[in-house]
Amino acid sequence: MRDGYFNAVLFDLDGTLVDTAPDMVAVLQAMQTSYGLAPVDYQQGRSQVSNGAIGLLSLGFPEHEFSYGDDMHMEYLERYAETLCEDSLVFAGVDTLLDHLDDAGCPWGVVTNKPEHLTGPLLEALGLAARSACTVSGDSLPVRKPDPAPLLLACDMAGVDAYRAIYVGDAARDIEAGLRAGMSTIAAGYGYITEDDDPREWGADIIVADAEELAEIVLKAVNLES
Repeated sequence: MRDGYFNAVLFDLDGTLVDTAPDMVAVLQAMQTSYGLAPVDYQQGRSQVSNGAIGLLSLGFPEHEFSYGDDMHMEYLERYAETLCEDSLVFAGVDTLLDHLDDAGCPWGVVTNKPEHLTGPLLEALGLAARSACTVSGDSLPVRKPDPAPLLLACDMAGVDAYRAIYVGDAARDIEAGLRAGMSTIAAGYGYITEDDDPREWGADIIVADAEELAEIVLKAVNLES
């Protein structure tokens, strides 16, 4: 990853830009309680957040098979929409990185598989919506990551070339999408990664251990000092 070569940075949302696990796991735990089950351990639930509502439900209700739009999936989404940003926060260190990018006029944006009716209000609540040069949600297009189309759309919206942009994510699908889009990629090792997953196998250009390391690398890549 060449220092000073890049002119835009795109982020996955859950587990990369924003720590949404406190609210998302709490919804799962509340659902389990309402169905008479013992709630999952928080850390175990946290590791599944990048897999969305279906991943969380599959963990919390292992005897069930879930599909998008089924009754329990919709129940989860409805509950989550009511408590969308009670405890969710931009990751410490990432917030400072965004400030530096804004100050330098370097565009950044969000590409997530989270549906738009949740993505938009979450970014609004965190004061990020107006700052993002582009936001592409899981239902903005007929396809989602790991398809590269959402990332290419985001680059078009931000007015940048994909090969001059960086994508940061905490799941294999993020890195695959970024590589297929012709972007440079950074794996967020601090994100929501299950015990049986290994970021070293994703093919990312760089793996960062924490947000501070991410900021150092990104700021050099866009020709800024940390």
